[in-house]
Amino acid sequence: MREQSRRSFLIASALGVSAGWVASNWPAIFEARVLAARAATGEPVELSFFSKEQAVEIDAVASQIIPTDETPGAHEARCVTFIDRALTTFLRENQPVYTEGLEKLGAKTKEMFPGAERFSALTPQQQVQVLTAMEHTRFFAEVRRDTIMGMFAPPSHGGNCDEAGWKLIGFEDTLKFNPPFGYYDARSD
Repeated sequence: MREQSRRSFLIASALGVSAGWVASNWPAIFEARVLAARAATGEPVELSFFSKEQAVEIDAVASQIIPTDETPGAHEARCVTFIDRALTTFLRENQPVYTEGLEKLGAKTKEMFPGAERFSALTPQQQVQVLTAMEHTRFFAEVRRDTIMGMFAPPSHGGNCDEAGWKLIGFEDTLKFNPPFGYYDARSD
């Protein structure tokens, strides 16, 4: 019987673990692919973490972070869809920050504007006042970061619908790029 080298053992182990992981996660991988395909077409994706009411509130916050003006903002880029998917995948540990933050957002809204039912019902100027009062909280920092990621991430991840963020900064999703600052392979005579 031939003795197996450590390298071949490690390679075989890695292949076995990889195959096992793929097999055990196949339904989630397939679901993610289907959702990515739907998101890339601009078709609305069902929410996984937020309730419809919570999504409206997060969309209103994100719309103040990247507002709509002569160019599309966070609302048009569907950043809330990106955030929702992120909170059920790679940002799962931030779910409590959002849950508690939404409660605090509602409380701060009612504290500052006693007649208001929810943040999204405030005028844009009132929303800015509430967010200014909350700008040093972890909740605001997380929503800000996640809104920016959703605005500029590949559309297949749920945000950046119709490449709104990429159009905003002039990014073209292509594998062909011109060298910066001119052509470097010019002949010198």
